[in-house]
Amino acid sequence: MINLDDLFAKSELIPVIIQHAETGKILMLGFTNREAVELTYKTKTAWFWSRSRGKLWNKGESSGHYLHVKRMLTDCDTDTLLYQCIPQGPTCHTGAESCFFNLIWEEQS
Repeated sequence: MINLDDLFAKSELIPVIIQHAETGKILMLGFTNREAVELTYKTKTAWFWSRSRGKLWNKGESSGHYLHVKRMLTDCDTDTLLYQCIPQGPTCHTGAESCFFNLIWEEQS
């Protein structure tokens, strides 16, 4: 188990990737701080730090589309998190399953 002091040694705010626990699909990217990680661990739903609003938020608090966290992992550098979740509805605020749907480029065969 990783010590939270190690996780936030480089920065008070780190990225967290949200992945569907069953399909492996990437659903969103957010940012988290120590308090949000502690709340996520305690509630088993994903908490983030909203950079635009400057406050903590629990994904689903207004929409009901919570992200139920099944597993929390960190990368090899201990500066990014991965939450494997079961979403309760669409993850994106647009109503899409994933926030990643705007194609920029794709290699053509």
